[in-house]
Amino acid sequence: MIQGTTSDAGKSILVAGLCRVLARAGLSVVPFKPQNMALNSAVTVEGGEIGRAQALQAQACGLEPANDMNPVLLKPNTDIGAQVIVHGQVDATLDAVAYHERKPALLQAVMESWRRLQQRYKYIVVEGAGSPAEINLRDRDIANMGFAEHADCPVALIADIDKGGVFAHLVGTLALLSETERRRVIGFVINKFRGDMALLQPGLTWLEQETGKPVLGVLPYLHGLHLDAEDAISTATDMPPQESALKVIAPVFPRISNHTDFDPLRLHPQVDFRFIGAGTAPPPADLIILPGTKNVRADLQWLRDHHWLPAIYRHLRYGGKLIGICGGYQMLGDVIADPHGIESKPGSSVGLGLLRMETELRPQKQLRQVRARLALDNTPACGYEIHAGVTQGAALENPALLMPDRQDGAISADNQILGCYLHGLFDAGAACAALLQWAGLAQAQAPDYHDLRERQLERLADVVEANINLAGIFPGIDLW
Repeated sequence: MIQGTTSDAGKSILVAGLCRVLARAGLSVVPFKPQNMALNSAVTVEGGEIGRAQALQAQACGLEPANDMNPVLLKPNTDIGAQVIVHGQVDATLDAVAYHERKPALLQAVMESWRRLQQRYKYIVVEGAGSPAEINLRDRDIANMGFAEHADCPVALIADIDKGGVFAHLVGTLALLSETERRRVIGFVINKFRGDMALLQPGLTWLEQETGKPVLGVLPYLHGLHLDAEDAISTATDMPPQESALKVIAPVFPRISNHTDFDPLRLHPQVDFRFIGAGTAPPPADLIILPGTKNVRADLQWLRDHHWLPAIYRHLRYGGKLIGICGGYQMLGDVIADPHGIESKPGSSVGLGLLRMETELRPQKQLRQVRARLALDNTPACGYEIHAGVTQGAALENPALLMPDRQDGAISADNQILGCYLHGLFDAGAACAALLQWAGLAQAQAPDYHDLRERQLERLADVVEANINLAGIFPGIDLW
């Protein structure tokens, strides 16, 4: 099990790298995260929902994402409450106190998944959540040491040296563990080191002497590594965009979900993509995209409060293009109704009024992997749907996506606005190119985002093999 001294210490990346190392050695390996909190999620082969990072780790193993890889997923819809996903399906919406009370029952669900994976795979690489040293969360923990103790799982601690204070993070975390938990820690990994190893070595020697635990490896800072983020929004790009690049912007909603939808645009050499946060006026752009959100009515109000509506209407008057994905698609209509209080208090909100349609949020969430064709030019597209809304209205008579058994989304009569429920809309190279051409980019390239992800996983595995004492993490495997 890989646990971190902080959030974003490198747990997800190290697990993905270890999974790819074992998989390409021909070993039976699967990722596992007992409890995840993230608004970036993926649809499984069973039609369930798990964290996006576990889907990436599944790809590293050569597997399709499955419910048991992340048995408990929390999707925050307020600062103190979250939707609880158990074995891929919505279980409840709970505040923090109620969730804490529910943990013993959820531990049973976690261990059920763990045992099923044990029966199918020889190696399970587990990812913790946040830090095991959160004193207020130690009681009834199911995400870090609480799980490790139940599963009798050895633990490696990873810390991010780029944040500063790496030795304090590691020694302090170890000090706050119980004696049995400290014995469970087999060593340390330091992440994101840049500089001369000779200058770091005295610190490593001290750390080993002080704790009696070995340093299992030091991972370098990997410039240009682009893999699906668990939650944090990355603004990195592979290369500066061309001067003639299509300018694309998207608001950073407080409850933005599945922002990995935009990774293919961030990395596209012909696109200048920018996330626009609170306090920044929307700059001129060729294309505005409204992302998905876990609280569509609240984030629609956020758009109003931060003066996006005048900017959107002006953008359209001057011929700009607009895309709405999932929650962003729902905002384009006349009304969003939540009579059951699915995402917030029961009620309804007036939409942007750009497409003649209405959306009602309902308890049954729609979860499916999708293959479709763009109605624009019949180009193949693929992705996944995760939404609680049912959308109806005259706008749907001009759909955005065509499937053998149904249609999805809408395109406005003036061809300026496109909306749909499909996450991953830009992942397929041909679909990405077609949408960029629709938005005004001549001769758009069609990079293969899946192939890019594969190359990044291979690069990551090479770095892990070169810099981690794998025999120390996996004793008894005769590979190194």
